[in-house]
Amino acid sequence: MSTDNAYVETDKVGISTDVSGIVQDVDVSENHHVSVGQVLYRLDPRQFQIALDNAKANLAQTELTIEAMKRDYRRMLSDIETQQAQVALDQATFDRYTTLVRSDAVSKANYDQARFTLQADKSKVVSLQQQAEVQLARLGGNPDISVTEHPQYLQAKAQVDEAQRQLDHTVVKAPFAGVVTNVPSIAPGKYLQTSMTAFYLVATDYVWVSSNPKETELTYVRPGQPVTVTVDTYPGLEWKGTVESISPAAAQEFQLLPAQNTSGNWVKVVQRIPMRVRVDTSDSSRPPLRAGMSVEIDVDTGHARGLPSFLSGLFHTTSKVDNGDRTHRD
Repeated sequence: MSTDNAYVETDKVGISTDVSGIVQDVDVSENHHVSVGQVLYRLDPRQFQIALDNAKANLAQTELTIEAMKRDYRRMLSDIETQQAQVALDQATFDRYTTLVRSDAVSKANYDQARFTLQADKSKVVSLQQQAEVQLARLGGNPDISVTEHPQYLQAKAQVDEAQRQLDHTVVKAPFAGVVTNVPSIAPGKYLQTSMTAFYLVATDYVWVSSNPKETELTYVRPGQPVTVTVDTYPGLEWKGTVESISPAAAQEFQLLPAQNTSGNWVKVVQRIPMRVRVDTSDSSRPPLRAGMSVEIDVDTGHARGLPSFLSGLFHTTSKVDNGDRTHRD
Protein backbone atom coordinates (compact mmCIF):
# COMPACT_ATOMS: atom_id res chain seq x y z
CA MET A 1 0.00 0.00 0.00
CA SER A 2 1.35 3.39 -0.98
CA THR A 3 0.07 6.89 -0.34
CA ASP A 4 1.39 10.42 -0.66
CA ASN A 5 -1.20 11.84 1.75
CA ALA A 6 1.33 11.82 4.56
CA TYR A 7 3.28 14.42 6.52
CA VAL A 8 5.99 14.51 9.15
CA GLU A 9 4.71 15.25 12.65
CA THR A 10 6.42 15.90 15.96
CA ASP A 11 5.57 17.08 19.45
CA LYS A 12 5.00 20.84 19.52
CA VAL A 13 3.59 23.10 22.19
CA GLY A 14 2.77 26.75 22.61
CA ILE A 15 4.95 28.05 25.44
CA SER A 16 2.98 29.97 28.06
CA THR A 17 2.64 30.33 31.81
CA ASP A 18 -0.29 30.55 34.22
CA VAL A 19 0.63 34.00 35.60
CA SER A 20 0.32 37.40 33.97
CA GLY A 21 3.13 39.89 33.79
CA ILE A 22 5.52 42.04 31.78
CA VAL A 23 8.26 40.25 29.86
CA GLN A 24 11.60 41.10 31.42
CA ASP A 25 14.06 38.97 29.41
CA VAL A 26 13.93 36.63 26.43
CA ASP A 27 16.79 34.13 26.67
CA VAL A 28 16.43 32.45 23.26
CA SER A 29 16.39 33.48 19.62
CA GLU A 30 14.49 32.31 16.56
CA ASN A 31 15.12 28.64 15.58
CA HIS A 32 17.36 28.24 18.62
CA HIS A 33 17.87 24.68 19.89
CA VAL A 34 17.17 24.34 23.61
CA SER A 35 17.57 21.50 26.08
CA VAL A 36 15.01 20.36 28.61
CA GLY A 37 14.81 22.74 31.58
CA GLN A 38 16.57 25.60 29.78
CA VAL A 39 15.22 29.09 30.55
CA LEU A 40 13.20 30.52 27.66
CA TYR A 41 11.97 33.86 29.04
CA ARG A 42 11.29 35.66 32.31
CA LEU A 43 8.47 37.88 33.55
CA ASP A 44 9.00 40.83 35.90
CA PRO A 45 8.99 39.10 39.33
CA ARG A 46 8.53 42.15 41.60
CA GLN A 47 4.79 41.90 42.16
CA PHE A 48 5.10 38.17 42.84
CA GLN A 49 8.01 38.71 45.23
CA ILE A 50 5.91 41.25 47.14
CA ALA A 51 3.04 38.78 47.35
CA LEU A 52 5.41 36.10 48.63
CA ASP A 53 6.86 38.40 51.29
CA ASN A 54 3.35 39.31 52.40
CA ALA A 55 2.36 35.63 52.63
CA LYS A 56 5.46 34.84 54.68
CA ALA A 57 4.70 37.71 57.06
CA ASN A 58 1.14 36.43 57.43
CA LEU A 59 2.49 32.97 58.19
CA ALA A 60 4.73 34.34 60.93
CA GLN A 61 1.80 36.31 62.39
CA THR A 62 -0.31 33.16 62.35
CA GLU A 63 2.35 31.29 64.31
CA LEU A 64 2.31 34.01 66.97
CA THR A 65 -1.49 33.99 67.09
CA ILE A 66 -1.66 30.22 67.61
CA GLU A 67 0.99 30.35 70.33
CA ALA A 68 -0.93 33.18 72.03
CA MET A 69 -4.13 31.10 71.87
CA LYS A 70 -2.40 28.22 73.63
CA ARG A 71 -1.08 30.47 76.39
CA ASP A 72 -4.44 32.20 76.72
CA TYR A 73 -6.11 28.83 77.24
CA ARG A 74 -3.70 28.00 80.06
CA ARG A 75 -4.43 31.42 81.62
CA MET A 76 -8.15 30.69 81.46
CA LEU A 77 -7.66 27.41 83.32
CA SER A 78 -5.74 29.29 86.00
CA ASP A 79 -8.54 31.88 86.26
CA ILE A 80 -11.08 29.08 86.65
CA GLU A 81 -9.12 27.58 89.53
CA THR A 82 -8.85 30.97 91.20
CA GLN A 83 -12.55 31.60 90.80
CA GLN A 84 -13.43 28.16 92.10
CA ALA A 85 -11.40 28.91 95.24
CA GLN A 86 -13.37 32.13 95.60
CA VAL A 87 -16.61 30.18 95.25
CA ALA A 88 -15.48 27.82 98.00
CA LEU A 89 -14.81 30.81 100.26
CA ASP A 90 -18.19 32.31 99.39
CA GLN A 91 -19.86 29.01 100.14
CA ALA A 92 -18.22 28.84 103.58
CA THR A 93 -19.25 32.41 104.35
CA PHE A 94 -22.80 31.77 103.26
CA ASP A 95 -23.05 28.60 105.33
CA ARG A 96 -21.77 30.49 108.37
CA TYR A 97 -24.24 33.34 107.85
CA THR A 98 -27.06 30.87 107.43
CA THR A 99 -26.44 29.56 110.94
CA LEU A 100 -25.90 32.98 112.48
CA VAL A 101 -28.95 34.63 110.92
CA ARG A 102 -31.23 32.23 112.79
CA SER A 103 -29.96 33.58 116.08
CA ASP A 104 -29.93 37.14 114.84
CA ALA A 105 -26.14 37.19 115.24
CA VAL A 106 -25.88 38.77 111.78
CA SER A 107 -28.26 40.99 109.99
CA LYS A 108 -30.54 39.83 107.22
CA ALA A 109 -28.73 42.22 104.86
CA ASN A 110 -25.37 40.52 105.45
CA TYR A 111 -26.98 37.14 104.84
CA ASP A 112 -28.48 38.28 101.54
CA GLN A 113 -25.17 39.82 100.47
CA ALA A 114 -23.36 36.53 101.10
CA ARG A 115 -25.98 34.62 99.11
CA PHE A 116 -25.84 36.98 96.14
CA THR A 117 -22.02 36.96 96.16
CA LEU A 118 -22.00 33.15 96.08
CA GLN A 119 -24.41 33.03 93.13
CA ALA A 120 -22.46 35.67 91.21
CA ASP A 121 -19.12 33.90 91.69
CA LYS A 122 -20.65 30.56 90.63
CA SER A 123 -21.97 32.21 87.44
CA LYS A 124 -18.52 33.66 86.81
CA VAL A 125 -16.98 30.18 87.05
CA VAL A 126 -19.46 28.88 84.47
CA SER A 127 -18.67 31.80 82.17
CA LEU A 128 -14.92 31.20 82.46
CA GLN A 129 -15.40 27.51 81.72
CA GLN A 130 -17.40 28.32 78.58
CA GLN A 131 -14.72 30.75 77.40
CA ALA A 132 -12.10 28.05 77.96
CA GLU A 133 -14.16 25.57 75.92
CA VAL A 134 -14.36 28.05 73.05
CA GLN A 135 -10.61 28.60 73.15
CA LEU A 136 -10.02 24.85 73.26
CA ALA A 137 -12.22 24.43 70.20
CA ARG A 138 -10.06 27.00 68.39
CA LEU A 139 -7.08 24.79 69.22
CA GLY A 140 -8.76 21.80 67.62
CA GLY A 141 -9.58 20.21 70.99
CA ASN A 142 -5.90 19.76 71.77
CA PRO A 143 -4.30 22.39 74.02
CA ASP A 144 -0.85 21.02 73.19
CA ILE A 145 -1.34 21.00 69.41
CA SER A 146 1.79 21.74 67.38
CA VAL A 147 1.73 25.12 65.67
CA THR A 148 2.55 23.51 62.32
CA GLU A 149 -0.50 21.21 62.60
CA HIS A 150 -3.04 23.94 63.32
CA PRO A 151 -5.51 24.62 60.46
CA GLN A 152 -4.79 28.35 60.48
CA TYR A 153 -1.08 27.65 60.05
CA LEU A 154 -1.73 25.17 57.23
CA GLN A 155 -3.91 27.74 55.48
CA ALA A 156 -1.24 30.42 55.79
CA LYS A 157 1.42 27.95 54.64
CA ALA A 158 -0.66 27.12 51.56
CA GLN A 159 -0.78 30.82 50.72
CA VAL A 160 3.01 30.97 50.97
CA ASP A 161 3.33 27.92 48.70
CA GLU A 162 0.97 29.45 46.14
CA ALA A 163 2.86 32.74 46.17
CA GLN A 164 6.13 30.84 45.75
CA ARG A 165 4.66 28.82 42.87
CA GLN A 166 3.56 31.96 41.04
CA LEU A 167 6.99 33.51 41.55
CA ASP A 168 8.65 30.37 40.19
CA HIS A 169 6.39 30.43 37.14
CA THR A 170 7.68 33.86 36.14
CA VAL A 171 10.72 31.94 34.87
CA VAL A 172 9.53 29.83 31.93
CA LYS A 173 11.62 26.78 31.07
CA ALA A 174 11.56 24.30 28.20
CA PRO A 175 9.44 21.22 29.02
CA PHE A 176 11.41 19.14 26.51
CA ALA A 177 14.34 19.49 24.13
CA GLY A 178 13.64 21.04 20.76
CA VAL A 179 13.76 24.15 18.60
CA VAL A 180 11.91 27.37 19.43
CA THR A 181 10.11 29.25 16.69
CA ASN A 182 8.06 32.45 16.34
CA VAL A 183 10.20 33.99 19.08
CA PRO A 184 10.04 37.55 17.67
CA SER A 185 6.34 37.66 18.63
CA ILE A 186 7.40 38.73 22.14
CA ALA A 187 9.99 41.18 23.41
CA PRO A 188 10.96 42.74 26.75
CA GLY A 189 8.23 45.10 27.91
CA LYS A 190 5.33 43.20 26.38
CA TYR A 191 2.51 42.31 28.77
CA LEU A 192 1.46 38.65 28.60
CA GLN A 193 -1.92 37.54 29.87
CA THR A 194 -2.31 34.25 31.72
CA SER A 195 -1.93 31.24 29.35
CA MET A 196 -1.12 33.51 26.40
CA THR A 197 1.22 31.75 23.96
CA ALA A 198 4.57 33.49 23.75
CA PHE A 199 6.09 31.29 21.02
CA TYR A 200 6.31 27.63 20.06
CA LEU A 201 8.64 24.77 20.89
CA VAL A 202 9.02 21.91 18.41
CA ALA A 203 10.60 18.65 19.51
CA THR A 204 13.44 17.26 17.43
CA ASP A 205 14.31 14.00 19.20
CA TYR A 206 11.21 12.10 18.10
CA VAL A 207 9.20 12.38 14.87
CA TRP A 208 6.55 10.30 13.20
CA VAL A 209 4.51 10.31 9.99
CA SER A 210 0.81 11.02 10.04
CA SER A 211 -0.96 9.75 6.93
CA ASN A 212 -4.56 9.57 5.76
CA PRO A 213 -4.91 6.69 3.29
CA LYS A 214 -8.23 5.76 1.71
CA GLU A 215 -10.31 3.19 3.50
CA THR A 216 -10.03 0.92 0.44
CA GLU A 217 -6.24 0.95 0.76
CA LEU A 218 -6.21 -0.42 4.31
CA THR A 219 -7.50 -3.89 3.54
CA TYR A 220 -4.30 -5.66 4.52
CA VAL A 221 -2.54 -2.95 6.52
CA ARG A 222 -1.82 -3.95 10.12
CA PRO A 223 0.20 -2.38 12.96
CA GLY A 224 3.77 -3.62 13.02
CA GLN A 225 4.19 -3.93 9.25
CA PRO A 226 7.41 -2.45 7.77
CA VAL A 227 7.19 0.91 6.00
CA THR A 228 9.51 2.70 3.58
CA VAL A 229 9.36 6.48 3.89
CA THR A 230 10.56 8.88 1.20
CA VAL A 231 10.62 12.63 1.81
CA ASP A 232 9.96 15.13 -0.97
CA THR A 233 12.70 17.39 0.40
CA TYR A 234 15.35 14.67 0.14
CA PRO A 235 14.89 12.75 -3.14
CA GLY A 236 16.85 9.54 -3.31
CA LEU A 237 16.87 8.95 0.45
CA GLU A 238 14.70 6.46 2.28
CA TRP A 239 13.81 6.02 5.95
CA LYS A 240 12.62 2.81 7.50
CA GLY A 241 9.56 2.76 9.70
CA THR A 242 6.75 0.69 11.13
CA VAL A 243 2.99 1.04 11.16
CA GLU A 244 2.41 2.17 14.75
CA SER A 245 -1.35 2.53 14.90
CA ILE A 246 -4.51 2.97 12.83
CA SER A 247 -7.33 5.23 13.95
CA PRO A 248 -10.55 3.48 15.09
CA ALA A 249 -12.65 6.03 13.17
CA ALA A 250 -12.59 7.90 9.90
CA ALA A 251 -11.33 11.47 9.89
CA GLN A 252 -14.78 12.90 9.12
CA GLU A 253 -16.14 11.44 12.36
CA PHE A 254 -14.20 14.09 14.29
CA GLN A 255 -15.46 17.04 12.28
CA LEU A 256 -17.59 19.68 13.97
CA LEU A 257 -20.50 18.84 11.67
CA PRO A 258 -20.16 15.23 10.45
CA ALA A 259 -21.95 14.36 7.24
CA GLN A 260 -25.44 12.94 7.74
CA ASN A 261 -26.61 10.86 4.79
CA THR A 262 -30.23 10.52 5.87
CA SER A 263 -31.87 11.24 2.49
CA GLY A 264 -32.06 9.17 -0.62
CA ASN A 265 -29.94 11.64 -2.60
CA TRP A 266 -26.34 11.17 -1.57
CA VAL A 267 -22.97 10.38 -3.13
CA LYS A 268 -20.79 7.69 -1.64
CA VAL A 269 -17.36 9.17 -0.85
CA VAL A 270 -14.31 7.11 -0.01
CA GLN A 271 -13.31 7.95 3.57
CA ARG A 272 -9.83 8.64 4.92
CA ILE A 273 -8.57 6.70 7.94
CA PRO A 274 -5.73 8.36 9.91
CA MET A 275 -2.67 6.15 10.33
CA ARG A 276 0.51 6.76 12.31
CA VAL A 277 3.93 5.51 11.21
CA ARG A 278 6.91 5.37 13.56
CA VAL A 279 10.11 6.44 11.77
CA ASP A 280 13.61 5.26 12.63
CA THR A 281 15.75 8.41 12.96
CA SER A 282 18.65 6.83 14.85
CA ASP A 283 21.08 7.48 11.97
CA SER A 284 22.52 10.92 12.82
CA SER A 285 24.11 11.21 9.38
CA ARG A 286 20.68 11.60 7.79
CA PRO A 287 19.28 15.12 7.27
CA PRO A 288 16.71 16.28 9.81
CA LEU A 289 12.99 15.66 9.37
CA ARG A 290 10.91 18.74 10.09
CA ALA A 291 7.27 18.92 11.05
CA GLY A 292 4.96 19.41 8.08
CA MET A 293 7.26 17.92 5.42
CA SER A 294 5.43 16.02 2.70
CA VAL A 295 6.35 12.34 2.43
CA GLU A 296 5.32 9.17 0.64
CA ILE A 297 4.99 5.88 2.44
CA ASP A 298 5.06 2.33 1.13
CA VAL A 299 3.70 -0.33 3.47
CA ASP A 300 4.74 -3.93 2.90
CA THR A 301 1.47 -5.75 3.61
CA GLY A 302 2.54 -9.08 2.13
CA HIS A 303 -0.19 -8.82 -0.50
CA ALA A 304 0.06 -7.69 -4.09
CA ARG A 305 -1.75 -4.42 -4.64
CA GLY A 306 -5.13 -4.66 -6.40
CA LEU A 307 -5.37 -8.48 -6.43
CA PRO A 308 -7.52 -10.85 -4.39
CA SER A 309 -5.72 -12.61 -1.59
CA PHE A 310 -5.95 -16.06 -3.22
CA LEU A 311 -4.18 -14.70 -6.32
CA SER A 312 -1.60 -12.53 -4.59
CA GLY A 313 0.07 -15.61 -3.15
CA LEU A 314 0.84 -16.87 -6.60
CA PHE A 315 3.17 -13.93 -7.22
CA HIS A 316 5.30 -14.88 -4.22
CA THR A 317 6.11 -18.32 -5.72
CA THR A 318 8.76 -18.51 -8.44
CA SER A 319 10.32 -21.37 -10.30
CA LYS A 320 13.29 -21.33 -12.61
CA VAL A 321 13.28 -23.28 -15.83
CA ASP A 322 16.59 -23.64 -17.57
CA ASN A 323 15.96 -22.68 -21.20
CA GLY A 324 19.31 -21.67 -22.50
CA ASP A 325 20.27 -18.39 -20.84
CA ARG A 326 16.72 -17.33 -19.95
CA THR A 327 14.75 -17.75 -16.72
CA HIS A 328 10.98 -17.92 -16.74
CA ARG A 329 8.89 -16.71 -13.76
CA ASP A 330 5.57 -18.47 -13.08
